[in-house]
Amino acid sequence: MKTNPRRCFWAQLACVILWSILSLAQSSDLAQNLEACKAGREPCVRSKLSPSQITEVDATKREHNVSNCRSGFESCDRSKLSQPEAIALAVADHQRNVSDCKDGIASCDPSRLTQSEAHESSVAAHQRNITDCEDGVGDCDHSKLNPSEAGAVDNARRQLNVSDCKNGTGVCDLSKLTGPETSAVTAAEHQRNKQNCENGWNECDRSKLTPLESSQTVLAEHQRNISACKSGQETCDYTKLTPPEAKMLADAEQQRNYTACRKGYGYCDRSRLTPSEATAIPADQKPVSR
Repeated sequence: MKTNPRRCFWAQLACVILWSILSLAQSSDLAQNLEACKAGREPCVRSKLSPSQITEVDATKREHNVSNCRSGFESCDRSKLSQPEAIALAVADHQRNVSDCKDGIASCDPSRLTQSEAHESSVAAHQRNITDCEDGVGDCDHSKLNPSEAGAVDNARRQLNVSDCKNGTGVCDLSKLTGPETSAVTAAEHQRNKQNCENGWNECDRSKLTPLESSQTVLAEHQRNISACKSGQETCDYTKLTPPEAKMLADAEQQRNYTACRKGYGYCDRSRLTPSEATAIPADQKPVSR
């Protein structure tokens, strides 16, 4: 019986292709199984792992467990830590507790502090109370301040009140100001109102301006309007322009329109061209790059 060489070739080729497809599929399955085992997901089939992959998976799990323990997660299994890892974790836990106690965080466990650490935590809490009292925030306990600290706190609060009154921010209590402080606050309020009016900002009270300041405010408003008109902004009020200003803007716009038509770039209104300008521009002028 004769064998057909061509049929053998195609049969062998089909086998090779099929084997490649099966190999790729198996390789993909093995890779997915490895990732599932490393992530602790199901389904993980350890029997499909090679010895090196088992070592890799165990190392990854150990790293995850160490990380979970360091982060204080419930998934931490301390029984799986090596002695060096357990010691390092104990050190990290202690330092975190010391830091929590110094910062006044609720997770602080004072019973785990050494005598010197407890003293540092107490000093930090006392300083934090002073700062809270000075800034008027947090849980300020005046009863824990000594006379010197109480005096410093009162001075800081007075200066903070003066600053709030001058800046028009925070909680300003005018009744607590001295005569000179009241004068300084009044001057600051007047200057702030003057700037608000000149800049066109809110909270401008024109009735509090001097005649000179009123004139300066009007001039500033006029200059802002000219600028808005030059820029083509919608806030421009052409009715507030003087005849020379209106002519200047009209001339500038005429030149802009002529340039746009001549270069074929930008908004061009041919109906506004003068006869000489229209003659200088081809009728079929198309936009061109600058």
